[in-house]
Amino acid sequence: MKEIVKLLQEKNKTIATMESCTGGAISNEITNIEGASDVLKYSAVTYSNEFKIKMGVNKDVIDKYSVYSIETADEMSLNISKFANSNYGVGITGKLNRVDKYNPYGEDNVVFISIYDKDNDKYYNEIVEAIKGSRKENKELVIEKVIKMLNKIIK
Repeated sequence: MKEIVKLLQEKNKTIATMESCTGGAISNEITNIEGASDVLKYSAVTYSNEFKIKMGVNKDVIDKYSVYSIETADEMSLNISKFANSNYGVGITGKLNRVDKYNPYGEDNVVFISIYDKDNDKYYNEIVEAIKGSRKENKELVIEKVIKMLNKIIK
């Protein structure tokens, strides 16, 4: 993440995150780096559908595609970028090692990542299979994927 923070600083760009299953792991990784306050505009952990919707995610998208979908991740990345007026928005939703009794739809152990690039009005998407033994290990998989994605996007 150190390289990401440095790239954002060099390019005078900012980032914001709306995370669900990763519980703020991406923003935590960013804030572990000196200079994070130069680049991280805002971070939200929206575990519930209610707060995803309050942060701008379209309820119709959740109803049509489920909260566990790339479409919902796109809504998350777009709306957090808008909310924070940041160049990049990161949206993450999915299931890590558990069944969600409130949202029975969508595949188990799959995480949807969306990065919205406001300057180019473009989404970058990845799907990660959460196949590791623990939630922590699966979060680490997602963090690694987000770092790789941001490296390609920002450069």
